[in-house]
Amino acid sequence: MPREGILIDNPYERMTGEQIERVHRASMEILVDPGLTCFNQKAADIFAAAGADVTSVESDDHPTWLIKIPEKLVLDALESVPKTVKLGARNPANALVMHGEEPRVYFISGSETNIWLDVDFQTYTRKSDPGIEIQVPEFIPRRGTVADLCKSAHVCEHLETLDGYIRTVNIQDKDITEDNKDVNKFFASLNNTTKHVMAGLTSLNQLDNVVNMAKLIAGGEEQLKENPIISFITCLVKSPLQFVNDTTETFIEICKRGLPIVVSSSPQAGSTAPIKEAGIIAQINAEVLAGITLGQLVNRGTPVIYGSVPVRARMDTLADSYGAVETSQYNIDCVQMARFYKIPNYSTSGVCDSKTPGQQTSIERLFSDILVTLSGPQFLHCAYGLLDCNSVFSLLQAVLDDAHFQMIKFFLRKPRIDEVEITDTLKQIRAVVQTPQKLYIKYIRKVMRTGELSPSYPFEGDGETDNVFALAYEKMNELLTKPVEHIDQATTSRIFNEIPGLLPRLNRKSERIPRSLLRGTSMYMKKGNIND
Repeated sequence: MPREGILIDNPYERMTGEQIERVHRASMEILVDPGLTCFNQKAADIFAAAGADVTSVESDDHPTWLIKIPEKLVLDALESVPKTVKLGARNPANALVMHGEEPRVYFISGSETNIWLDVDFQTYTRKSDPGIEIQVPEFIPRRGTVADLCKSAHVCEHLETLDGYIRTVNIQDKDITEDNKDVNKFFASLNNTTKHVMAGLTSLNQLDNVVNMAKLIAGGEEQLKENPIISFITCLVKSPLQFVNDTTETFIEICKRGLPIVVSSSPQAGSTAPIKEAGIIAQINAEVLAGITLGQLVNRGTPVIYGSVPVRARMDTLADSYGAVETSQYNIDCVQMARFYKIPNYSTSGVCDSKTPGQQTSIERLFSDILVTLSGPQFLHCAYGLLDCNSVFSLLQAVLDDAHFQMIKFFLRKPRIDEVEITDTLKQIRAVVQTPQKLYIKYIRKVMRTGELSPSYPFEGDGETDNVFALAYEKMNELLTKPVEHIDQATTSRIFNEIPGLLPRLNRKSERIPRSLLRGTSMYMKKGNIND
């Protein structure tokens, strides 16, 4: 049985049916006029062969084509693209089965950040009363490493609410190059979690090595098709309306192999897309549909996921603002568009504008996590540990996010209001009002045993101090001590013998990753003073 996810019975919708139709019609017009600028000859040739209007554009820099995609091609693609996508896993119980019409939500990590955020704690004493001490977290940004990626996958394996794993950090060790990055990031992820693994591809030359690795782990080519333990993210469309050369080339080759793939578009309202809601949704929908159409022309029936990562520009710097209210509005609109086409949706929530965990982080994350979840996307990514507009990953924050999603999942449980429940309730009320105390305390214990009461916040302080970060840090290290079901040694040996470029230190038989690297920065306490 696959993972259960959360089924949203009555998904929150912002757009009416008429508004969805208007966005669809606008997107169809956009694909014809102005069409898309294409920098990849293979894509241009594929569209031309299928009957699209493709013209060469004079350019001093590189070959360029203008592609105008007729509605018929798009509708044919929407007819052939699978409406159900399975994302497999090393442990089949962690597979995700996503139906485009069913608002069943899976919570996913992501995305690949350059910066890893360590945390240490310092103890300070009050000058006027040395007996009063507080622990203050210090957040330390640094470049991410292979060991960090292993550690992240290890913890995410044990986060209860996390359903699938997108690599969280860009590995930047001195011995990592473009030629070996892909095989190492996929192996590090797959070896430390039994959940589904999704990632982008750095170098097209490494695609077959990554796929062959997945075949070895899955048990063969047919087994990988039946249980696709990996999938890929591609941002082949650069907003506004441009097919990028290298990413489009990668997208085409992945589609040829028939593995699940996300067509992801991330326009910024105000700079690379219109600032108003109708404009950015019509454009992002056109961009995603263009990618889906190309994928079906390459290999009809390729499982493609409708990927939407819209953001709003900050008005002061024109940088991304994931914490803006509009960003959540855009994402919910995209969920509706994907459901309109009956295609599973890769959506976005839980990213914030702040650089470190804190009050702003919690407010912005929970706002989008709750609202976008209620809209019913099938694959809700970026939901764990991301800070500073997707540029920083904090494992401590991921642990906090897991606790918050447990609260959301509890809130979304269906109410139990049936004849038996009402009869029992009436009996309780009549009994209690006859007592002098008129209290229902005697009935609490039975309910507690059933799990019907929400648990206390796991990082609750002692009433006088806020120890959220320190308690979450303890939880993080506790999860790191839990065992992980690694790839069996026989398969690991075959992988290292047959797949070039893997770092020897990732081979558990020849060189284990030092435990200190898998445990994170140790908590140290420095005594300082705090003023009254």
